[in-house]
Amino acid sequence: MAADELDFWSFVELANHRLASEYGFRHQLATEVLLTLNRASNIVTYDLEAAVHRPRGRSWSGFRLLFVTWLAGPLEAKKAAELTGMSRAAVSNLAKTLVADGLLDRAPGERDGRSVLLSLTERGRQEMIEVFRAQNEREHEWTSVLTETEQRILIMLLDKLITNRDQFDIRGRN
Repeated sequence: MAADELDFWSFVELANHRLASEYGFRHQLATEVLLTLNRASNIVTYDLEAAVHRPRGRSWSGFRLLFVTWLAGPLEAKKAAELTGMSRAAVSNLAKTLVADGLLDRAPGERDGRSVLLSLTERGRQEMIEVFRAQNEREHEWTSVLTETEQRILIMLLDKLITNRDQFDIRGRN
């Protein structure tokens, strides 16, 4: 099949065939699972950003930081980085923008002179309520193709992947 005729699934089939027959790789199902997981995550994330956040002048990363600060805050920037899956540097840079936009407050942390405590401003809280209402509706549209049982099974399977990552030498953020 010519490259311009491939769609995602025919590419996965081609990749698995070539990886096995030409290169001798044995774990095609693992490749298919993770290609599919990555693809699904990218598609959903892009859609939420394009449909909900960009029209409001926000990015997906900005939303994630505001979301964890809204629901778990006030919290140290280090903890915000852990909860969002972002680096501390990314949180620091985003926080500067969100402070300038009047959505986030930064205060010295209580632990030491270097830590920073993040909290939402009243404007930030109001924006998060509005934004999450739109996001939650979009989330429902995405997940409504699955039954409640299928959604719970998917969560269970993804949790199993995530919680068993300590069985090998994983790299990355928590």
